[in-house]
Amino acid sequence: MFGGLYALLAVGYTMVYGILRLINFAHGDIMMMGVYFAFYASLAGAPLWLSVLIGIFGAAFLGFLIDRVAYKPLRNAPRISALITAIGMSFFLESIAVVVFGAVPKSFTAVFNENNKWLLDKTWNIGGARIPVLTFIVFLITALIFMLLFWIVYRTKIGMAMRAISSDIPTTSLMGINVDMVIGFTFALGSAMAAAGGIMWAMRYPNVFPYMGFMPGLKAFIAAVLGGIGSIPGAVVGGFLLGLLEIFLVALMPSAAGYRDAFAFIILIVILLIKPDGLLGKKSVVKV
Repeated sequence: MFGGLYALLAVGYTMVYGILRLINFAHGDIMMMGVYFAFYASLAGAPLWLSVLIGIFGAAFLGFLIDRVAYKPLRNAPRISALITAIGMSFFLESIAVVVFGAVPKSFTAVFNENNKWLLDKTWNIGGARIPVLTFIVFLITALIFMLLFWIVYRTKIGMAMRAISSDIPTTSLMGINVDMVIGFTFALGSAMAAAGGIMWAMRYPNVFPYMGFMPGLKAFIAAVLGGIGSIPGAVVGGFLLGLLEIFLVALMPSAAGYRDAFAFIILIVILLIKPDGLLGKKSVVKV
């Protein structure tokens, strides 16, 4: 389950990087905003399925809007300018969330009605282990989302355009493809996946607060680097692998549970030293 949630976030990082060579550090905060959209939709009386859709499409629109406002004017600027803008956008979203939603953590499960309580309460006894049903539901939904993503990227025209832009933006634009629109769609798709992962994260760990996307966002970035940033299959593999390694660390060394976040950064350092391109990444050739 952890690996699937990391992978959902990591794919958004890797798609944006594959096209623009930009690390969108606001990605985790877009996830946080999507969770808040779903939370307040449920609080207003919307059923759970509608609240989830509102959170996902709200985050998709927010991601598209951020690209239009913050990143599009910097298409031809030095990469350091776009990177600084991404960090600034992350701080901006967190500050806006504090002002609008408040800094006090809220319980996402508090908005569940009686029809949805079984998602949280029901467990299955498998081999003597009590496993929440929500764990299996999250894994299944994550798998379905990835199936949809791979169909979009590898079986549709917009996916073909995304892959073409990741290889050569000037040549793709000369072939009549609206590059800006495809880039905007990529931001929206990645943001929607982040919101889906964030909502499932909030169901498992109910606290919702303005800085909830910071650490999952960093972990997803590590997962993207581990799998090979710029590679969608690599992001999926890296996310699941990072989740498994974290859980095995806690299971095998319970006394080191408090160092789980540090363990993720150790993995980042090791992979950068040993295989900077990641597990499934390809070496890029820079023409001078």
